[in-house]
Amino acid sequence: QVQLVESGGELVQAGGSLRLSCQFSGRTFTSYSMGWFRRAPGKEREFVASFNWTGRSTRYADSAKGRFTMSRNIAANKVFLQMNSLEPEDTAIYYCAASFMRTDSWQFWGQGTQVTVSS
Repeated sequence: QVQLVESGGELVQAGGSLRLSCQFSGRTFTSYSMGWFRRAPGKEREFVASFNWTGRSTRYADSAKGRFTMSRNIAANKVFLQMNSLEPEDTAIYYCAASFMRTDSWQFWGQGTQVTVSS
């Protein structure tokens, strides 16, 4: 069973940066597509970024393009989301997701990490 544990969320001022981490365990990391999603207060969960199991075909939501960068460390079984130029609208719980060799649906989810951006 895949387990995902996010970390790195905290309170930051607008314009600041954060790097979120997601620790993957339980299966072969390089067989899984990975994604980041977020849920803002009072809103539905939305896609932020993803790449497929090869670490390529990286996609970003329009709101993340140019500000967020997703990457991975295969040796550490971790994925990261570097977030720059943060805005109050980025305030949300951020979730890591994984899916076995597909990117059209997500099988496993972490518990989330809170990011709060103050104005």
